[in-house]
Amino acid sequence: MASRPRSSRLHRTLLAALVATSVALPVSGAARPSAVPAPAPAALAPLRAATPADLGARYAVSRDGIRAAERMAADHGDRRRAAALRTMADPGRHFLSFDGRDGGRTVEVFGDLSRAERIAVLVPGSDTNLDTYARFRAGAVALQQEWGGRSAVVAWLGYETPRTVSPEALTPGRADDAAPQLANFVRELSAVKPAARTSLICHSYGSVVCARAASGLRVADIVLYGSPGVGADTVGQLHTRATVWAGRGADDWVAEVPHIRLQLPFANIGFGVDPVSPEFGARIFAAGTGGHSDYLKPGSVSLTNIARIASGKTPAEEGRHA
Repeated sequence: MASRPRSSRLHRTLLAALVATSVALPVSGAARPSAVPAPAPAALAPLRAATPADLGARYAVSRDGIRAAERMAADHGDRRRAAALRTMADPGRHFLSFDGRDGGRTVEVFGDLSRAERIAVLVPGSDTNLDTYARFRAGAVALQQEWGGRSAVVAWLGYETPRTVSPEALTPGRADDAAPQLANFVRELSAVKPAARTSLICHSYGSVVCARAASGLRVADIVLYGSPGVGADTVGQLHTRATVWAGRGADDWVAEVPHIRLQLPFANIGFGVDPVSPEFGARIFAAGTGGHSDYLKPGSVSLTNIARIASGKTPAEEGRHA
């Protein structure tokens, strides 16, 4: 009779293989939607100051890029994308950068970054792109409104996110590509806003990106929510001085994801230890009863607690919601 540890390892391995197969097979036969063409963005120098004049110039360059992408989408016959870009080009919107290619990469600011004393950098998970951007934006708006005052939320869609139903969502490849970009952005932001309290707010696959970018970053908190794991067994392996928090809603399907990490000949699959488990070592915050897409809904326990954490306050309701 096999020992319990060996039996447990075998069970987890077989479960992981089943998940990988169930994801890979339907995706392999699915046709990808045709890409909407977009121009290459203008080269941007590093942000050197967070004054209204410097930020305004940066916003204007990005707005020109969005309008150019809108024209190209219209010429391509994609009215939906063109309409979305027309909305994004509104003078009241503030983009630090924009690239409409390959699903889109954007960095949008909510609130007055020049006066902000608290900054949250919001990092999204799977299935976030120009076609689904309104959902990501709504969460950023809700967080900034929950904060109010001298605060700013930066919605950082700086990478090509994986599709939820895809092999990429089970492997760290996209996060490995994204992490240097996120780390460079946060360092640039810290240089121009050194006195601001900055936090990384990381959803789902975005928590994998944040974990890989965490080492050495000047951030006060790293908040992981709806996370499938981050590729580390403990908080200590992130090599960060930030306080690391983790939360999960009671109805979040990500709780059913096997918390394994397998090194296979063709790929590394899974992200290891559950961030809300005691062995990982994060501080746990109550995330209420919501599902995977509900964490930043107005009025939710999770939104209240994420805002409090990023403000340096104790969550209103601390507890384990695994």
